[in-house]
Amino acid sequence: MTENFSMDSHFSGKEPSVREMYDRLLSALREFGKVIEEPKKTSIHLVNASAFAGVQTRGTYILLNIKADHKIESQRIHRTDQVSGRRFHHRVKISSLVEIDNELIGWLHEAYVLSG
Repeated sequence: MTENFSMDSHFSGKEPSVREMYDRLLSALREFGKVIEEPKKTSIHLVNASAFAGVQTRGTYILLNIKADHKIESQRIHRTDQVSGRRFHHRVKISSLVEIDNELIGWLHEAYVLSG
C-alpha cells in the first residue's frame, strides 16, 4: 500500500517564514518550467523529468538538497555526498528569504536541466 503525504504536513508546527521561503523558492524554480512537488514522509521532492532537489522543513529553516554532476565549492554548502561517479548531493540551509539569491537559483537551474 502506498502512503500519501500532504504538503500541509510539512509546514504544520513550523514558523510561517518556512512556508514563505518555500513559496519564494518554488516561484523562482517555476521560471525554469514545470516543477512537480512530490511530498514524501520526510521531505518534498522537486521534480522535472526526475527529482532535482529535495526540501526538508524544520522549525525555522529549510534544508535544501540539490543534485549536481560536479562538486559545488561554496561555504554555503553544509554537506556534500558523492552518490556515484558523476552525481553529487549538496545540502544548503536556508534561514531567510535573502538566501534565495542568484547563486542558489543558479545551482538549482543546473540541477533542473540535469534532471530534464
